[in-house]
Amino acid sequence: MAKFPSLDDYRVPYFGDKKAETFSLDAIDPAAKPFSRGSKEGDRDRLAEIGSKIDVQQERLHAQRHQRVLLVLQGMDTSGKDGTIRGVFHEVDPLGLRIVAFRAPTPIELSRDFLWRVHLQVPAAGELAIFNRSHYEDVLVPRVMGQIDEAECERRFRQIRDFEAMLAETGTTIIKCLLHISKDEQKSRIQARIDDPGKHWKFDVSDLEARKHWDAYQAAYRDALAATSTEQAPWYVIPADSKSHRNLMVAELLLRLMESLKLDYPPAKPELKGLTIE
Repeated sequence: MAKFPSLDDYRVPYFGDKKAETFSLDAIDPAAKPFSRGSKEGDRDRLAEIGSKIDVQQERLHAQRHQRVLLVLQGMDTSGKDGTIRGVFHEVDPLGLRIVAFRAPTPIELSRDFLWRVHLQVPAAGELAIFNRSHYEDVLVPRVMGQIDEAECERRFRQIRDFEAMLAETGTTIIKCLLHISKDEQKSRIQARIDDPGKHWKFDVSDLEARKHWDAYQAAYRDALAATSTEQAPWYVIPADSKSHRNLMVAELLLRLMESLKLDYPPAKPELKGLTIE
């Protein structure tokens, strides 16, 4: 049987650990496929198997209506956040599943603190919520664009740690995934959107502008991950040049997390024993 590395090999060191100070995205190959079964078909078969297991766990979570799960997906443009959601949750009943896509803040949102709009969307009891982008946009885009200084960025890192700690302490289990693609792979995916009229709806000229700041975004991601990966809300770096491997690895992580919660259905109701419907 093939031996696979530990998922924790791709976990970002926790904030405060000396290893976090030297953490580098450059050390992780975006084209790696450490959890692949050897072929796209094998990966898809395994993904379907995991998806069915996640479905069972999610149904128990929803039936129990006690615990909460939050999956955060971040990544450069074209890294596959939408594709990951479609792939990982293909087998999962949408009951109790909620997807939140964060876009540029509205004027109303900008008039409040940066976490206000995020807190409104955190999972309710019994819910699995998926953030497609998240509060981390507020320590990435404004930093790269020079809209906040280093002091404000550090304040926001601290506020994010406190916010996620509060969620964890009140029953939310958090897992955060950076979909890590290479600059060459991004170029290929953007070009594919331009070349195929059927994909023009996916293309946004702002993607080209952001691409000009590739190195700055990589540095901003590195700092954000190192400053906000905690035991209560860990970051994992997902090699994402391979779409099938990306989906498989996120699914493996999510299944491990949900199984660790020891979810079960609520106890039977004694008053229903022997009840006959006429």
